[in-house]
Amino acid sequence: MVSVADTSKQAMSESFWNDRYNSNESSYGDDPNQFFKDQLLTLTPGELLLPGEGEGRNALFAAEISWKVSAIDYSKVAQEKALSLARIKNLTIRYEQGDIGSRILPSDQYDAIALIYVHLPDKERKHLHRQCVNALKPGGTIIMEAFSQGQEKYSSGGPKDPGLLYSLDDLEKEFQALNVEVAEEIIVHLDEGQFHRGLASIVRLVAKKSDNE
Repeated sequence: MVSVADTSKQAMSESFWNDRYNSNESSYGDDPNQFFKDQLLTLTPGELLLPGEGEGRNALFAAEISWKVSAIDYSKVAQEKALSLARIKNLTIRYEQGDIGSRILPSDQYDAIALIYVHLPDKERKHLHRQCVNALKPGGTIIMEAFSQGQEKYSSGGPKDPGLLYSLDDLEKEFQALNVEVAEEIIVHLDEGQFHRGLASIVRLVAKKSDNE
């Protein structure tokens, strides 16, 4: 039996994610997250950062539509799978393997940052969110989709530790330096590979940095 404490450790464990990605051909499907795709298509291509990118489904889509993509993930296996797919598709992405919960990001670097099902313990999550705000260029956009605290009722995926789930109140506080354009908690039907499938409670956020910052 996996304890709540164990799930918090797993969220930041290279070995856990290596095992997941090594054991499954495509853990979360081959297509990009639909909300991410829809939002990205409204933006002018520039530099995009994808923390916790996994096997590359969002990175490869972004590269196909002319974004300059940087990705980070705990898992070496995920990195290798994503880069292999990029070579097959003749696409270029920059992908680093390492810790996303304590990383220092460059200031004013990215036109967009997408956090797609990135679930971290409280301290690491707040650090990453502060870094993301700092790393956005003026006018840059945060795109986020993740499991809400209401996901405890569902078995469609996500962490079992309630502390790894999101509330809109927390998100709006952590991104209060930005102009929030979308902030919602909704029930959707996920169909993203074997680990995101079925009815789910999620949060979505779109927030922009002021042009004059």
